Amino acid sequence: MKDTGVAAVLADHDFRWLWLGQICSQLADKFYIVLMVFLIAQHWVSTPAGGPALAGAAAALRVDLPETRAQLITLLATGIYVANTLPAVFLGAVAGVWADRWPKRRVMVASNGLRALLVLLVPLSLLDGPLWLGLSWGYWALLVLTLVESSLTQVFTPAEQAAITNLVPPSQLLAANSVYQTTSMATTIVGFALGEPILRLLDGALTRVGVNGGEFLLLPLCYLAAALAISRVRRHDVPRRRQRSLRRELWEGVGVLRQRPRLAWAMFQLVLLYSLLAALTVLAISLAAAVPGLGPTRFGVPLAMSALGLAVGALAVAQLGQPIGRHRLAAAGLALIGWSLLLLGRLLGSLPFTLLLCAVLGVGAALLAIPTQTTIQEGTPRSQRGKVFGLQNNLINIALSLPLVLAGATVSRWGLLPVLQTLAGVTLLAAVAERPWRRW
Repeated sequence: MKDTGVAAVLADHDFRWLWLGQICSQLADKFYIVLMVFLIAQHWVSTPAGGPALAGAAAALRVDLPETRAQLITLLATGIYVANTLPAVFLGAVAGVWADRWPKRRVMVASNGLRALLVLLVPLSLLDGPLWLGLSWGYWALLVLTLVESSLTQVFTPAEQAAITNLVPPSQLLAANSVYQTTSMATTIVGFALGEPILRLLDGALTRVGVNGGEFLLLPLCYLAAALAISRVRRHDVPRRRQRSLRRELWEGVGVLRQRPRLAWAMFQLVLLYSLLAALTVLAISLAAAVPGLGPTRFGVPLAMSALGLAVGALAVAQLGQPIGRHRLAAAGLALIGWSLLLLGRLLGSLPFTLLLCAVLGVGAALLAIPTQTTIQEGTPRSQRGKVFGLQNNLINIALSLPLVLAGATVSRWGLLPVLQTLAGVTLLAAVAERPWRRW
């Protein structure tokens, strides 16, 4: 019997290079956000009061100027976050169509190469120039660069997901997606945790040898490394060029889901999962505030435990999940998430149980995300994969955005416990709807 575990997947030459490209590209995406916040702190909020420029910006926008330096940084960083999110919401499905029209490897190499060139323009934003709404032109230039950088990322993502199915046989897709999910979570943790220390290290090291701007080297190096790694992939598709309109091709992706209810259900499960994870990001502040050993400022601790649980669950699925069956794994994942949310409300205030349940919730997320993603990859026709994955990214980014707005308001009005119980109820109903007692 052919080995279907992680070792077998990583032994494949082409998947290994694609995986290395994923690592470099996703690290660069996280480092990009860190660099933007670093530059804002160093050049636009260099004083506790923010200076007259920010005072002028606040007056022009008719908002109250935050009092602390941290709040000022957060205010300007919010603009970067919004610029980074907008292309994900509005271009995801369109980018999937483009990914189907062009060879996947070429799309991935080109998107990383263009991002490497794009970030070389970042130092120009520090040059003196005119003010607009009380802020230097450079800040607004960074917003434009972020929009373009995020747009290129939207093209890369569906091409990468479609490429996995071209390189990996169906029997190894579960393990390949486990590696992908584990890497994605690890790069998120490493990128945000180590981004600023690495930037400062590069800046200090090169300054000592008489070279300024060392912090600007990290991003182009990461994107260039990703492009070079993916260029080593030997197998690649040569798609047929279609003469259909963009709108018609977009509806083709929707049509695939309408014709294949199992794919539509798997897509719904992924959207539900990412909505829950986004809500948990907001709820973590209230959750940590209710735990005496944490407090609201340490909300990252339960999130880190969830990330650790997801990584452990992903490895378990890769090694042990194949014989169990995907719909049973998904049902078990939904059940674990639901019971974790329910018990988090019941055991509110206990540090050990809170951390344990967050880790169990992460395991459940892995049990749900990996088999459902595998189902979508396997069940989507080869010629439609870019469209479907683009639509998937579009829905997931909307699912990530809406709870960020709604969760905080609902907790403020009804409290943490009713919200946790409601989310738990929805998740447990989805677990029952999966009908794990049936064979597919």
